[in-house]
Amino acid sequence: MVSASDIGYLRRCVELAREALEAGDSPFGSVLVDAAGKIIKEDRNQTVTQADVTWHPEFTLVQWAQKNLTPTERAAATVYTSGEHCPMCTAAHANAGLGRIVYASSTAQLVRWRTELGIKAGPVAPLSINQVAPGLSVDGPAPGLDEEVRGLHQEKQARTVS
Repeated sequence: MVSASDIGYLRRCVELAREALEAGDSPFGSVLVDAAGKIIKEDRNQTVTQADVTWHPEFTLVQWAQKNLTPTERAAATVYTSGEHCPMCTAAHANAGLGRIVYASSTAQLVRWRTELGIKAGPVAPLSINQVAPGLSVDGPAPGLDEEVRGLHQEKQARTVS
């Protein structure tokens, strides 16, 4: 369950998603929080601006965590994100031994929104985190914030069409 203390971190993720959108990328943002509740790393989607299809913020947080945190620190950390991890990011997260994931909007919501907007399905199956890595601790979506994320995706599509 998404708690009141989770909401502040998720709000930062939505801010980062907005930054990604403003830069020309899809609206996704994530933060990595240590066991003490301190944000130790954050990133936003940069797949277009960096010309790198793996530049998902969740993936870059995994890469950073592997280089900078012990296995114990990784297990105690939480990844907050504007949208539920894709299969690539989920696999990286699970294999790196990171802890809990909290998301503002779910994969199921994103699929529904994209369908409503007339966006063709992508090349990768839209699986939930626990379909890819059943053992991960996951909470989300966050009512209210999920609608803010929806608005960002609608804005992205409007910019793409015009």
